[in-house]
Amino acid sequence: MEKIIELIGVKKVFKGNELFSDVNLQIEKGTIVGFKGRNGVGKSVLFKMISGLYMPDEGSIYVRGKKIGEDIDYPSNMGIMIDTPSFIEVLSGYENLLMLAEINGIISGDRIKEEMVKFGLDANSKKSVKNYSLGMRAKLGIIQATMEGQDIIVLDEPFNALDEKSCEYVYALIKTLKAKGATILLTSHNQSDLDELCDIQYLLPTFTASN
Repeated sequence: MEKIIELIGVKKVFKGNELFSDVNLQIEKGTIVGFKGRNGVGKSVLFKMISGLYMPDEGSIYVRGKKIGEDIDYPSNMGIMIDTPSFIEVLSGYENLLMLAEINGIISGDRIKEEMVKFGLDANSKKSVKNYSLGMRAKLGIIQATMEGQDIIVLDEPFNALDEKSCEYVYALIKTLKAKGATILLTSHNQSDLDELCDIQYLLPTFTASN
């Protein structure tokens, strides 16, 4: 299979702690890859490096054969949900998603509304995001990471704060995206999420692999 993400000799020190040292990793296109480990082990930092938000202290990261920080600053066509999603607090959920969509001009407002309905969000509501619950923010974050048909999707704890019905929908969504050829990187504190969805899992910080 074709490799879409590659880490070569990656080292990262974060807040005085060495999280990774000489990490070598290849991620194949069209797979769902899970990352697990205790809190503070570096899962979010890893995702931010792959997304171009952080740079490694040593080594190289390639996405679609292009080196981050040299060939590109940020990988294109990558949907990202890392940590608690940030939005413009005074705008509604729909207004936030519409602003993001207008950057690339790929999808319409009607498509955004369809995606919100699937998550049980009212696209016509004027409620500002500052008044959203954690679950509603999580849903908004997943929508923005997937709504434009991104072929690489990075989801850091997407199931946190979601109700059971929403979790089931996100399960189905992730499987559908994989069937369409997307590569998905995933973390979850719930081992059953990773077992259900992932083709391969890595335990951090050793990057020991399991199926």
